[in-house]
Amino acid sequence: MAPIASASSSNEVLVDETDTDIDPADRPAARAPAGDASQALDREWLLSRCELFLVDNPMHLSAEQLCTDIFSILRSKRGDDDIQNALVDLIGYSDFDLVTTLLTNRQLIVDTIMADAMHARKQDEISVAQHTRDPDRASAPRQPARPAYGAQVTVLSESEKQKIKALRKEWRKQSKQTSDELESVSSATLLGFDGERLRQARAEQLLAAGSTPLASNKNPGAGATAPQYPNVFQSGTGSSMLSTFGTKIALPQGTVRVDEKDFEEIEIPIAKAVPVRTTEKRILISDMDQLAQTVFKGYQSLNRVQSIVYPIAYETNENMLVCAPTGAGKTDVAMLTVLRTVSQYYDYGHVAREKFKIVYVAPMKALAAEVVRKFSSRLSSLGIKVRELTGDMQLTKAEILDTQMIVTTPEKWDVVTRKSVGDAELSQKVKLLIIDEVHLLHEDRGAVIESIVARTLRQVESSQSMIRIVGLSATLPNYVDVAQFLGVNPYQGLFFFDAGFRPVPLEQHFIGVKAKAGSQACQTKMTDICYTKVSDLVREGHQVMIFVHSRKDTVKTAQAMRDEALNHNELGLFDCTADDQYALQLKEVQKSKNKELKELYTTGFGIHHAGMLRSDRNLSERLFEKGLIKVLCCTATLAWGVNLPAYAVIIKGTQVYNAEKGAFTDLSILDVLQIFGRAGRPQFEDRGVGFILTTHDKLTHYVSSMTQQHPIESSFSANLADNLNAEISLGTVTNLDEAVRWLSYTYLYVRMRKNPFQYGLDWNELHNDPMLASRRRDLLTAASRTLHKNQMIVFDDRTGYLTSKDLGRIASNFYISHSTIEIFNSMMRPTMNEADVLAMLSMSNEFENIRVRNEELVEMKGLLKNECVCAVKGGTDTSHGKTNVLLQSYISRAYIEDFALVSDTAYVAKNASRILRALFEIAMSRNWGPVAAVILSLCKTVDKRMWPFEHPLSQFDLPAEIVGKLQPHAERMQIEAMREMQPSELGDLVRHHRMGETLARCVKQFPMLQLEASIAPITRTVLRVTLTVLADFTWADRVHGMSEPWWIWVEDPEHAEILYSEYFLLQKRNYTEPQKLSFTVPIPHSTSTTDGLPPQIFICALSDRWIGAETRIPVSFKHLILPELNRAPHTDLLDLLPLPVQALDNEVLEDLCAKRFQFFNPVQTQIFHTLYHTHENALIGAPTGSGKTVAAELAMWCAFRDFPKSKVVYIAPLKALVRERVQDWRSRLTHAMGRNLVELTGDVTPDLATIRNADIIVTTPEKWDGISRGWQNRKYVTDVSLVIIDEIHLLGGDRGPILEVIVSRMNYISARTQRGIRIVGLSTALANAGDLADWLSISNVGLFNFRHSVRPVPLEIYIDGYPGKHYCPRMISMNKPTYAAIMTHSPDKPVIVFVSSRRQTRLTAQDLITFCGNEDNPRRFLRMPEDEMEALLLNVKDAALKMALQFGIGLHHAGLIETDRKLSEELFVNGKIQVLVATSTLAWGVNFPAHLVVVKGTEFYDAKTKGYVDFPITDVLQMMGRAGRPQFDDSGVAVVLVHDIKKNFYKKFLHEPFPVESSLHTCLEDHFNAEIASGTIRTKQDAMDYLTWTYLYRRVRMNPTYYGAEDTTDASVEIYLSSLIEDTLEELKFAECISIVDDFEVTPTSFGKIASFYYLRYKTIGVLKKRLVRQFRTSGQKASGEATDGDYPKLLRVLTDAAEYDELPVRHNEDLKNRDLEQALPFKAKVAKDEQNAFDARDAHLVQYDSPHLKAFLLLQAHLLRHDQLPCSDYHTDTISVLDQSVRVMQAMIDVAVLQGHLATTRALAHVLQCIKQARWVSDSTLLTLPHVTPAMLLDGGGGFRDRAGRRIEHLLQVVSLPTEEMEFVVNSLEGLSAAQRREMLAVAAALPVMAIKYEIVGAASKEGRWTVEPGRVYTVNLRFERARPYRPWKTGAGQNQIYAPKFPKPQTEAWWVVLGDERLDELWGLKRVSAGARGNEDNNKPGNAAGNGGGGKRGKGSSGAAAPEVLSTSMSFETPDAQGEYDYDIFLISDGYRGLDQQLPLRIRVV
Repeated sequence: MAPIASASSSNEVLVDETDTDIDPADRPAARAPAGDASQALDREWLLSRCELFLVDNPMHLSAEQLCTDIFSILRSKRGDDDIQNALVDLIGYSDFDLVTTLLTNRQLIVDTIMADAMHARKQDEISVAQHTRDPDRASAPRQPARPAYGAQVTVLSESEKQKIKALRKEWRKQSKQTSDELESVSSATLLGFDGERLRQARAEQLLAAGSTPLASNKNPGAGATAPQYPNVFQSGTGSSMLSTFGTKIALPQGTVRVDEKDFEEIEIPIAKAVPVRTTEKRILISDMDQLAQTVFKGYQSLNRVQSIVYPIAYETNENMLVCAPTGAGKTDVAMLTVLRTVSQYYDYGHVAREKFKIVYVAPMKALAAEVVRKFSSRLSSLGIKVRELTGDMQLTKAEILDTQMIVTTPEKWDVVTRKSVGDAELSQKVKLLIIDEVHLLHEDRGAVIESIVARTLRQVESSQSMIRIVGLSATLPNYVDVAQFLGVNPYQGLFFFDAGFRPVPLEQHFIGVKAKAGSQACQTKMTDICYTKVSDLVREGHQVMIFVHSRKDTVKTAQAMRDEALNHNELGLFDCTADDQYALQLKEVQKSKNKELKELYTTGFGIHHAGMLRSDRNLSERLFEKGLIKVLCCTATLAWGVNLPAYAVIIKGTQVYNAEKGAFTDLSILDVLQIFGRAGRPQFEDRGVGFILTTHDKLTHYVSSMTQQHPIESSFSANLADNLNAEISLGTVTNLDEAVRWLSYTYLYVRMRKNPFQYGLDWNELHNDPMLASRRRDLLTAASRTLHKNQMIVFDDRTGYLTSKDLGRIASNFYISHSTIEIFNSMMRPTMNEADVLAMLSMSNEFENIRVRNEELVEMKGLLKNECVCAVKGGTDTSHGKTNVLLQSYISRAYIEDFALVSDTAYVAKNASRILRALFEIAMSRNWGPVAAVILSLCKTVDKRMWPFEHPLSQFDLPAEIVGKLQPHAERMQIEAMREMQPSELGDLVRHHRMGETLARCVKQFPMLQLEASIAPITRTVLRVTLTVLADFTWADRVHGMSEPWWIWVEDPEHAEILYSEYFLLQKRNYTEPQKLSFTVPIPHSTSTTDGLPPQIFICALSDRWIGAETRIPVSFKHLILPELNRAPHTDLLDLLPLPVQALDNEVLEDLCAKRFQFFNPVQTQIFHTLYHTHENALIGAPTGSGKTVAAELAMWCAFRDFPKSKVVYIAPLKALVRERVQDWRSRLTHAMGRNLVELTGDVTPDLATIRNADIIVTTPEKWDGISRGWQNRKYVTDVSLVIIDEIHLLGGDRGPILEVIVSRMNYISARTQRGIRIVGLSTALANAGDLADWLSISNVGLFNFRHSVRPVPLEIYIDGYPGKHYCPRMISMNKPTYAAIMTHSPDKPVIVFVSSRRQTRLTAQDLITFCGNEDNPRRFLRMPEDEMEALLLNVKDAALKMALQFGIGLHHAGLIETDRKLSEELFVNGKIQVLVATSTLAWGVNFPAHLVVVKGTEFYDAKTKGYVDFPITDVLQMMGRAGRPQFDDSGVAVVLVHDIKKNFYKKFLHEPFPVESSLHTCLEDHFNAEIASGTIRTKQDAMDYLTWTYLYRRVRMNPTYYGAEDTTDASVEIYLSSLIEDTLEELKFAECISIVDDFEVTPTSFGKIASFYYLRYKTIGVLKKRLVRQFRTSGQKASGEATDGDYPKLLRVLTDAAEYDELPVRHNEDLKNRDLEQALPFKAKVAKDEQNAFDARDAHLVQYDSPHLKAFLLLQAHLLRHDQLPCSDYHTDTISVLDQSVRVMQAMIDVAVLQGHLATTRALAHVLQCIKQARWVSDSTLLTLPHVTPAMLLDGGGGFRDRAGRRIEHLLQVVSLPTEEMEFVVNSLEGLSAAQRREMLAVAAALPVMAIKYEIVGAASKEGRWTVEPGRVYTVNLRFERARPYRPWKTGAGQNQIYAPKFPKPQTEAWWVVLGDERLDELWGLKRVSAGARGNEDNNKPGNAAGNGGGGKRGKGSSGAAAPEVLSTSMSFETPDAQGEYDYDIFLISDGYRGLDQQLPLRIRVV
């Protein structure tokens, strides 16, 4: 601290009142300082200044007292610094001027007052003399005598001398306590005050001040008026009593101090109980609620402390600080707060356990285990699970999810919460944080508590969530400061209870032994004193516990006490043989194997420590409890672990070995409190006694600490850099301003303001900056620079930005100090051996306190010689050498004798494991393969305590003898060899035959992986590796758990570099299946080969847990052929004059363009001629935003100009893109051009006439593929003259094969029809544009492949990597950088944030709002008045969107309803909101440019792989392309946040063009089937010819290795393609889609035609044919005990097992949601044992809830049951997808059943389709089809439907068949409906179709109801269906013949199936589908029509006919039986959209 300037010199004159030689006249006049010059610096001036001061700063002192105190300080013999501190303690900070004046003029003030005092004395002497002479003054009171000065002689006898000596000794004792008071009295006398009166007043004030906290307020002076807090309970005689100077503390009254020759003893009496207040009330358990009574079972009432805190603890959520002595019941206070939290999630006996977590932070692991035990037993009745999470007890993710209360240590919780990945969700669920023993703040570990509290408080503030903080503490002096730190309201949540609240009052004895610590003399004296105290206590009839600090010392001390008793002839004191139970217990003792225990028991002594057997410890506890042991010598574990009290406890010695510091340290106050807590037995004594025997130099420390003499200070500053690094890594601190704010949440900040001089601040600093912002910034800047220097963070001095680096994140996650990182930076190299790594590890800062002691050297050298495998650098004489030796000895399982060495070894091993893991992460982050492998091996070596050269089977739980016999075979007999051996051979190997089977089992269980790799070059510098991983071992839960972790990396051996790495978890559930990993690696360059390629690379798989479990395979580059580029990849942008729109030479087109621009941009100018004036095929490769839409329009205008009657097809890969193009062109072009445009997608399917009349068809690849398959019968396909394919670079994606097939087919059509079809492809810049151009038949004229840099707006790209193995936490860690990117690059301009899922849109928006709120501007992104936004929000349906929009953030994803999505779009486009958070579909769907684009994560969850996979690079480019607004921005910014291991990949491909490969070879089956069905492919040669049209054919030649071809020769390519064709055709044949004739010709089957027509996968047809068998029914017979819904669930299962549902998204954690949803639905995943019920399950008992098929089944059930409570909004969107696919799959299922002639199954399937469209279960009443009808209406008591006669109407057909008047009567008679509801019901009922059926058999006569026919002849049945009433739309806007299906997402029209068959024989002969909208015969090739005449039974021929809308007709054929007789057949008319309207007519024939 910088002292305030003083006028006195360093050699100041110390003034004393005895200095009488100076005459006042000789002194200069002392004047007041400037501004007060008229007044001298004398007594009056000082007194007046004190009076003025007290006016503004009221204190307990009077002006005279304050004046006296100040003068005492000024005249003391101390230096300026001490004087300054004393004045500040007294006056505080409120009057700096006064303090400065006093210090500056100190000497003058003292001199003046002293001179005045001497002058007054002389006047007194004159007065006395006059009094002697003047008899009138004889009666005046006598003044106190002044001290006599001069020579005085006194003669004393020897006895008098001894008496005086004794009196002096006693006086010295007292004077130590009273010297300050005497000094004060002396000063008062010099000032002319009554010193004795002031002293008495002071004593009274001190007593009164005893009840006030030692904490500073606005005036932190010693006597400042402190606020009175309601919950502070003190007896008034406690400590905390400041002396004159505010630095000395008076001990409690009654304290006795005894000073002997060998020791000094201070005895502190028991504290007086605090009187009960009138407001106190004892809380009875019976008065508490049911929840609390359950937990407090067995209690009658809460104790006094608990009753006082009850209203706050249990009835509020206030933060709390409870300071109370040990044993006051703080655990139950914690229980009350726990119950408060539970009660908020408690409802009608059920606890919502998944919604909250409670964290209890205990200071020690032993205490944590005790807390778990206590709370578990009491909370188990509520189902609350309590688990320990410490360094010893780890929890799995599942266990954490299943745990509601976690008991942990500060360090462990700090680690959990400082990780940005992994445990973020856990910390977010915390609702209560209990910190026990919070007074540990002042110890070294206090910084950890500060860190977690500050982090929690910031989380509460930033997330606006409620996390209650409860601090529990022993009594501490400055509890107000701690309360402030914890965020406690001192008037509510602050509770202070002094020692008087201890249940058994404690008398404390502190004994300081006068000898050097650790010396023999000290030990001897301590033993003597200890025995004296023990014998006195035992003599009084008490039991005693002696606590020592090592196991060895328990025995030594017990034996020493026994020997002392023997020496003093007092052994009888300890004799317990007279006790009745003694003999009985003696037998128990004799059974013990503990020699010392047995020996000591007979003399009344006992021992207890953790090294004893559990049975022996229990025995000692029982013996002591029963009084059979008088003295128990134990370690502190007894105090922590077992509740065994005694009357007296003695702590013998306070030196404890601390392995962390490598030295003996003081016993912690926490341990002392815990041990003293064992003193006193409530049921036997009214007090307890505690003794501490320590050395004299530590006496003051323990006295002051135990009596709370000193305020606890912060230790945070020592760890500031590491804690700052943790916050930066976590992402909560990103710049200095945030860091300054973070520091304000710490206890350090609280104490810096209260006690600044302790932390190095001076007056000026505090005066100028009361909030200490500058000081905090300085501290943090220094820490940041340190971290930056160590490469842990990036610190920008100019901007203050702080960015974490890999080293910083690793240090934070593994709790490594920055100084250790500095050492690693200097020592770590790419290649190191084990010895090097161990040497570097030993240098870690964590081991710097390991000390070398002389007494250990002999043993250390023995360990070095016998146990160390690796060379030890530094020998045993250095700290790091010792660390190295101990670690190797630990691994070697060496026996160590010295206790301190054992502790050191445990400490080294515990920390080495953690640090090695950090080193491994560092090596991985630097891609150093060899050293990473070495360090990983060492990690496992330390964990397993075995060396890598030992036999791997040593890791199993095998007998030591067997392991020893295996060791000689370790090198030659590896696991692979042992697997080949028989069990008997293994038994022979270890010479133990019975162990053979055990060894064989272990060998099979030893984890091994089989790796198989295939490589495919993407470019000449990048390789794609596909790795197949198969587990090659037998899984055993006991050995392997639920998963086995592995590290997989690709290594370049030449450069010792890791090219790619991945953490791979092998899960038990799928370990039998091959796991495929696909990744890219750069192709390394080699100098050793001519072609620059290395001979090979290695792929390594190393177990993270098992030593020796490693697989390493080489991947040879011998046959690697890098792809060729056949043409220059890029087109240079020419420097051309921009073309004006007039170049179009068409007024209409010119006007269209002029509305948007006057000139074409440079790219459009360059391509204009080719597109507009030629018919060349063209490929335009240019970045997003280059104006490629105009290119498409130019080609289209050219086509319409030259071929006016032709059609243009625009194919876009996504529905969103189609929708955007349709809206754009309809609004701008079609009307002006006079052209018709039609949208053709799965969502929009117009009728045939609309398509025919359209000029422009905008469609998706799938839709156009389906349509163009039947091109021979569809003229509108052959009328196409131009096909524009947007985003053609998606050829390489999942949907690429469809694009490839379309182009190939259009080229084929063009060749067959001899009509040119122009193809224009639009894409991003490509690496292999030449190949694409060749395939598209594009010449150089039509190829334009511009560079990425050719953008209208230049783009800045930033790529940042983020670590973390888990996706969701990694996404959370990216939220803060996203916000930082917005504030850095686009604080005011529009921003789009792209995320991977709908859930991420919500979570990202929430965090962005939070970050805005943290900066006190939550609506910074809102650009419109709040009231206007409020009005708009009234119509928003999505809750997340509604919240986000209020803060100027929009959401955009497919789960939003159309109106919500449109609102988001419009607000963003119009600049009303600044930020839009969207899924990747927005990048394709809507052209919303923004200044900044943030791609937050480049992965999405893929249900097929059950993991997260990367977005295609094209998607990322498309998202980035949205950055930059041509009209507004000079440049755009794209920030891409990726997984750190993918960073290099994206760096390469985001700046280079991307090569496009074909993926047609992966799904050729479906496309071959379509071409075979259409007749395009009839032979295998046709198939070969077909492939030559494809892009695949081109790319196989250019990049053969990618596809698996040998080389680029024609022969190799032909062999590859022939093999591909053979495999594909065999697959189709197996699925019965085709037939192969003579191994050459191929013909389609009816099943193959069905697959092609309905656009189904060939696998689906295989499933349907196999599983659609006879006799499926949709209803069962109740009488037979069958389910009423029959086979309905089975049919749903068949439907949802279709391959079309493979792509249904199953997002992360949706397996859990599926499991929950299943519970709410009637049909589970497993109902029967047949194969139809296993959803991708390998075993019958396993159900894979992450299967898309199971999800489809559940969603379909929910739809049919109208179960609206789906888990989330995504499920509603997914339901629409499921229903969308269901109709065509169901129609295909019906056709398959028809083909097989299954009548019952066909009818059942038709009924299922009806149910799907109506969203009704098959057993529901058909009357529920009508709107507003509820099941309750149909019950007997509900009235129901009745006609005029009162008869019940049971079926829908009965209602709709009624005349209109009757129908109105029935509807109007229903109860509980409004008029509007009745009208709607009537409208729907009237719209339902009732068909009258008429038929005739052509050529047959009807007689008596039977048709007479001839045998064996084919007859035609003509059928006519007439609607009973004309169709009327049931609502305004309903389409013609649109059915009423309110729950089905797409409009459906009426259609019917006509079925002819024999119900009794279950034979189907024919099926026809008829509908009112059927026109023409273009689709007569539908397989259903063809199949309708086939199947089992008689076959016939027929054709469908057309009819008027109200009359439908068709004809069917059947063949009559050959046998004569009468036959009864059936005609069924089945609706495909309504339930209950089906009709069945008999068809009776007589064969004659």
